Amino acid sequence: MYLPRNLIAHLYNNLIKRTHAAAPPVLLLVALEPDALCACRILTALLKRDYIPHKIQPIAGYGDLSRAAEDLVRPMRTTDGGSGGVVVCLGVGGMVDLEETLGLDMDENGQGGTGDVEVWVLDARRPWNLANVFGTPVGEDPTTGELVRKQSGVEKGKILQSYQSSRGGIIVFDDGDIEEELQAERTAYCALEEMPEVGEEDDLDDDSDDQGDEPSSAQLPKKRKSWSEEEESDNDMSDDERPRQRRRSNSGGSIPSSPEQRPARRGLLIENQLGGSSDFSRSDSRSRSASPAIAAPREKSVKSLRKQLMVMRNKHTSVLDKYYQLGASYSEPVSSLVYNLASDLGREDNDLLWNAIVGVSSLELYGRTGSGVGLNPLSAAGGSAGWNGNRGEQIRSVLRDEVRRLNPVTDAHSVARDASMGDASGVIPTSARSATDKSIRLSPEPRFLLLRHWSLYESMLHSPYLSAKLHIWSDAGQRRLAKLLAKMGVSLTECKQRYTHMDMDLKRGLRERLLKFAPQYGLDGLVPPPPRSGDMKDGWGFVRCWGWKACLSAIDAGVILGAILEVGDAKDLTHSSFDSSNHIHSTQDHSSEITSTQEQQNAAQEHITSRFWTAYDALNSIDLLTQHIATAQHLHRAILRTGTQLIEKKQIRHLRAFRMAVVKEGPDVQLFTHPGALTKLALWIAEAIVELNGTKGKNRGSELVMAGLDESRGLYVVVGLGGGGATESAKERLLKRAARSKEKDAKKAKKDAEKEKKRKDKLARMEAAGLEEDEIDDDTEEEDDDDSDSDASDDEADAPKGYGRNRFGNAFQEVVRETGARVRMDSFEACVIEIRKEDLSGFLERLSMKAVVG
Repeated sequence: MYLPRNLIAHLYNNLIKRTHAAAPPVLLLVALEPDALCACRILTALLKRDYIPHKIQPIAGYGDLSRAAEDLVRPMRTTDGGSGGVVVCLGVGGMVDLEETLGLDMDENGQGGTGDVEVWVLDARRPWNLANVFGTPVGEDPTTGELVRKQSGVEKGKILQSYQSSRGGIIVFDDGDIEEELQAERTAYCALEEMPEVGEEDDLDDDSDDQGDEPSSAQLPKKRKSWSEEEESDNDMSDDERPRQRRRSNSGGSIPSSPEQRPARRGLLIENQLGGSSDFSRSDSRSRSASPAIAAPREKSVKSLRKQLMVMRNKHTSVLDKYYQLGASYSEPVSSLVYNLASDLGREDNDLLWNAIVGVSSLELYGRTGSGVGLNPLSAAGGSAGWNGNRGEQIRSVLRDEVRRLNPVTDAHSVARDASMGDASGVIPTSARSATDKSIRLSPEPRFLLLRHWSLYESMLHSPYLSAKLHIWSDAGQRRLAKLLAKMGVSLTECKQRYTHMDMDLKRGLRERLLKFAPQYGLDGLVPPPPRSGDMKDGWGFVRCWGWKACLSAIDAGVILGAILEVGDAKDLTHSSFDSSNHIHSTQDHSSEITSTQEQQNAAQEHITSRFWTAYDALNSIDLLTQHIATAQHLHRAILRTGTQLIEKKQIRHLRAFRMAVVKEGPDVQLFTHPGALTKLALWIAEAIVELNGTKGKNRGSELVMAGLDESRGLYVVVGLGGGGATESAKERLLKRAARSKEKDAKKAKKDAEKEKKRKDKLARMEAAGLEEDEIDDDTEEEDDDDSDSDASDDEADAPKGYGRNRFGNAFQEVVRETGARVRMDSFEACVIEIRKEDLSGFLERLSMKAVVG
């Protein structure tokens, strides 16, 4: 089932109404990523305010999710002696069938089910598993006693205003995309779910001899098989070509008493599904003998009816298959959606807003775009304006409006101080307005890294954007950086001291100097431009101060939180025990290794849990957050070191469909066994590749496979980056957009001139004939409609559905089936896998033949 965005508060208010002193706590399953972490902070603040007990469980991957299902979710079911309750998945499980994964499905005997457990799913990853979105829980029809997939207040998977939580089930929170984009999939899914069971065409001739296991009209509705499931039995219907079959129950149906009646009964069932008239099948011998002059309509054979039904089934199945094959993408961040809930409830404040801003800002650090994991589209607007295209800019625009609303500057002294400090003209703020100032401000953040906590030189040196543009891995690139600073009038001595200690005049004029000299080095969009009109600060970032203690940008906070989750405590940086990805093991381990593997898994789980709680606490403690700035700096120094080494030693190979690089030696190799850290390194490399090779010819594109060796477990962690939107520069895209706009304006002007000419000619003819002028305006409106339709179609042609998406997840699964490679796909990111050392080369060779970008 899915919850439309305008009803997002309806479900929460239902939870408040049914919560009482003896109610079970709400279980929060939270992914180990900054976005989900921030969403968890917002939601727990709401739950505390309403005195709703809750429990938080960090989830590192599908293995953890299965363990949580066994230990925490299933015992909640009323059928297992529990009291029911609510489970909230934040960034967890949207791409798999959660009813099956969490053990809430019904078994062959009709036992089990949801047991009054309601699961709320908030996930930014796409594609959705459509069983979560449009499926409804199986329950008993009170009138007939049959098992059906139907629930009051739910229409074809859509939750209505009248919905009241009763039987539990999976509820997906819609960010608007389901309602706007998935109606064809909704129709297809619901049609498949309502279809009767039909065998293969080879079995059509055996119907008359069928003596057993005849389906009745009372049947458990079917559910589509999860798109991500790899292992299927020979008896199941495979390859996702049809809805998943469930064993039917014959106990509640009226089964025909003799074999001769069964084909007619089945024909009636199929004919009704196809929309045929049941009157034909009801005609009996008496009606035919009473009217001998009228021939009875010829009944369609069971075989022909089944063939028609199979055609319909294949048609609907192809719609769902096309959706699943589009590839991975990202939609609205979870933290933004939960903040939307707080806003609908009237609970928003600066703390919740800051958590939402940090969560949204963190997504670009991991390359999470509308085209899946890959390079963010380049932008000439500076700052974060390129992330997730128009969708991302709309979200940031709403957040900027919220900042202005919740942080008004009304104090005359503060206004005067801001003016003197140059805030109005765009100086990068580094200090609070007062000792008690905890406000959020807009800031023209440059694309530097941890600027307020490093020197200007170090911040620029470790910026992925600058590294790629200036070729910072080479001596020539470092000289270019020094020359840029010299042109700006900043000496090396000055720029190598901490930024907050730099000369005040230099800091005030930094943005203007960057705007003047950066374009000479191809650094368009290094900083946001001045506001276009009024207070429209496109590309501006967000900064918050905690009195005199600290001042952090949202991007900095996201960088630090990510480093805590990926690296751990800064005190442990010298130890090899912080194996952050050691949360699963290969299914091919020998029995002699089981004990040691279990010990490794338990130790890794402790590390993961401790990091989660450190990051969770850091979100609410500025002292703890600033303590881990050193951890973030260590990680990004390692990225620069390792990336430089790979480029200098020419260890990036160009295969047929993508480039590949392997980290298997060096002082930082253990750092990159965590998928998050490895993804950041891959993004750094991919951006450098685009600058080195350009975006034309055979080297076009930034598709990259990055592997990090985990020697202790004898495997590689592998991540696949899609093309994203960075295959053309900001200048090229702006020129194309301007040319398209100019062409559209010219076409519109030509149409307007033709329209006016026709109108005048028609008016002249009417005046000559003495007719009225009623029809003139109607014609004009029709032409306007046509014009708008053509504009819409032009927009769709510019970005066809699924174009450029990351399809590494699909390709990985295909190669595993073909090669039998020993891999584990435990990450919620479809483009991240773990593979045994000896299987990597053969796996990559076969992978190079696949389409990895849609």
